[in-house]
Amino acid sequence: MKPNIDSTEFGSITVEGKTFEKDIIIRLDGEVRKRKKKLSKEVYGTSHKISVEEARDVYEKGAEKLIIGTGQEDMVKLSDKAEAYFKKKGCETKLMPTPEAIKEWNETEGKVIGLFHITC
Repeated sequence: MKPNIDSTEFGSITVEGKTFEKDIIIRLDGEVRKRKKKLSKEVYGTSHKISVEEARDVYEKGAEKLIIGTGQEDMVKLSDKAEAYFKKKGCETKLMPTPEAIKEWNETEGKVIGLFHITC
């Protein structure tokens, strides 16, 4: 079951009443887990550019759409390789600042996964 995202502010995101103070990923089955941003940081020196290695970790077979909350100040981007990876998998990507992304998440139906950056 897809969980509802209640709110976000700089440094936190609240999902179904539980507040997380780390970037999160939401899986197809509704599981919420910590984002493995080190997979991008090891490649680019920042977690603001998503590497193909992180893309492989985020993607889940059967996902048709990935909503990415790019942070409160819209800082996160996909690398060209990560973008190509999602395209090859047939997974549409939608990037937008996290406050907008949570609205998109809550309104979207279907096989959707999410990645939400909670700071800049």
